[in-house]
Amino acid sequence: MTDTSVSAGGAGFRLPSFGQMATAARRGDLALAIGVLTILVVLILPLPPLLLDLFLALSIIFSVLILMTALFIQTPLEFSSFPTVLLISTMLRLALNLASTRLILAHGHEGTDAAGHVIQAFGNFVMAGNFVIGIIVFAILVLVNFVVITKGSGRIAEVAARFTLDAMPGKQMAIDADLSAGLIDENEARRRRKTLEDESSFFGAMDGASKFVKGDAIAGLLIVFINVIGGLIIGVAQQGMPFGEAARAFTILTVGDGLVSQIPALIVSTAAGLLVSKAGVTGAADEALMKQLSSYPKALGMSSAVMAVMSLLPGIPMIPFLGLAVGAGTLAWVMDKRHKASRAAEQLEKAAPAAAPAEEPISASLKMDDLKIELGYGLLSLVNSPDGADRLTEQIKALRRSVAGEMGFVMPAVRILDNMQLEPNAYVIRVKEVESGTGKVWPDQWMVMDPQGGQVNLPGIHTVEPTFGLPATWVEADRREEASLRGYTVVDAATVVSTHLTEILKTNMPDLLSYAEVQKLLKELPKDQAELVKDLVPAQISITGIQRVLQLLLAERVSIRDLGTVLEGVAEAVGSTRNPQAMVEVVRVRLGRQLCAQYTSPAGYLPLISLSPRWEQAFAESIIGERDDRHLAMQPSRLQEFVTLVRDRFEDAARQGEFPVLLTSPASRPFIRSIVERFRAQTPVMSQAEVHPRARLKTISSI
Repeated sequence: MTDTSVSAGGAGFRLPSFGQMATAARRGDLALAIGVLTILVVLILPLPPLLLDLFLALSIIFSVLILMTALFIQTPLEFSSFPTVLLISTMLRLALNLASTRLILAHGHEGTDAAGHVIQAFGNFVMAGNFVIGIIVFAILVLVNFVVITKGSGRIAEVAARFTLDAMPGKQMAIDADLSAGLIDENEARRRRKTLEDESSFFGAMDGASKFVKGDAIAGLLIVFINVIGGLIIGVAQQGMPFGEAARAFTILTVGDGLVSQIPALIVSTAAGLLVSKAGVTGAADEALMKQLSSYPKALGMSSAVMAVMSLLPGIPMIPFLGLAVGAGTLAWVMDKRHKASRAAEQLEKAAPAAAPAEEPISASLKMDDLKIELGYGLLSLVNSPDGADRLTEQIKALRRSVAGEMGFVMPAVRILDNMQLEPNAYVIRVKEVESGTGKVWPDQWMVMDPQGGQVNLPGIHTVEPTFGLPATWVEADRREEASLRGYTVVDAATVVSTHLTEILKTNMPDLLSYAEVQKLLKELPKDQAELVKDLVPAQISITGIQRVLQLLLAERVSIRDLGTVLEGVAEAVGSTRNPQAMVEVVRVRLGRQLCAQYTSPAGYLPLISLSPRWEQAFAESIIGERDDRHLAMQPSRLQEFVTLVRDRFEDAARQGEFPVLLTSPASRPFIRSIVERFRAQTPVMSQAEVHPRARLKTISSI
């Protein structure tokens, strides 16, 4: 192979081989960069007529490609690079306009082929030997492009960009709500957010890109005017041509040049209009138009009748109008027949006895819903309201987010379905297919309760609040304001059901924390805490062991959101014990700050009911066994005495507006808690080791 090089000053400059240029062309980034640089070079350097013809042909085919792409895409985002393409095509046309202007003004006196054969052909074909006709046709094309297509598509792009940006917060909230409700997963939510961002960026870019087409049309008019005036001055003053000959030669070249640039501009403007007007249409343009225009045969029939009447008017050519009338009428008849056949098939399908469904596998019957709400038919408006406000569904979505933030527990998806066997206003909440709560609500009325626990003195349906068993009254909507003014608590039906669901959920969180959910929580830990999991599992403790520790914490309504601290407590305890309850005691000490903050009163102190030394000694003497085999062996009469004292002290504190914590020694806390949870499940029991040093304490009473 011959090595072609040029030496200059001792240094060799090697020309790129054909293979190297082909490799560069195959790289898209280099090809685009070379193309843009070529356009900029054309703006500066003169271009020979042969090369100008090639670039003009390239401009025309490029614009046709853009139009066909805009027609065939399914959604506008499939052509998200359109603003960039629009800029490149506009720059290409303007560069070719400038190159042709040089040739026209420099060699226009030599003949109509001075600027290449493409411009000559367009000029002669459109003008038909009369430059006045050419100027009028060119002016009409520019007006159509500038006034009609460009202005309309620019306005559509502006409105679409504005409304897309305004709707973005609502759409993002809808995505977050679906994600919280478990309707979509994180990957789908991420994909929807990316689509939303792309839509906003695309329509915003289209709003600005439409100005390219507008500027191109204005530039085309100015270039034609400058070429005609400049050509006449050069031809008459410098070349000595007669005025008529100069006007004819330079006008043919100028109008031909304008047509060659404005026809691609008109095509690209049409593509831009199709793209921005496609915002609410899915599918290719031909499919959408044919489907929607042929959906109403009556419209085609009326069009056929109008064309038939017009064909009979005096002076109107009958053949074209009558032919169109026959064609439209035939199409209307065919489409009407097809629609009737489709409707008949649907009716037959509805009337025909349903085919025996395929027998489901027995394993399908084993599937259980973790949480389920069954509604009587009178409560369906809570999830399918005529005004579109699905109140219960929205409150459950908010509940999922609240429980996750408060307890660190991801609430399972709630299945809501109707049950015709229930009373119209009744509902049932099931946990793993077992009934866990039931009640009655009236969707068009409001539940009124007295905060003091007394009976409400308003006319209505007197009942018992299903969650806490307090006296309540269902009143009509027009008495809601009166109830609020009297200081009563007023809630709607959806809130009653969601509150009941909240309490049932908190009571059953240990049962709902599955092995798979624990695995998911461990996998989502940050990297620095994930190393601790690797050290613990499975060498020292299994995931099932961690699950049991978390379940015991949730049973006492202790948040597991600080999972890293929980695992640190497990790592500390696992060296000395395998008993989950013993591990929980160590974890609770590490969570002391959180526990004190959880039970601190609004006044800023931790209210306590302490255990007297007599009872502490009684429990200490009743605990028998060693290490993990310890258990409580106390006389039933003593236990009954303790239960009575606890109940009385906490009821006295409640009457004082206090919600205290029962404080015990670390050794007896798990045993006392096991007794208290049987009759006051919501009463917190803390050990002295769990009290944070900086917590403000207030002893309400002692037992």
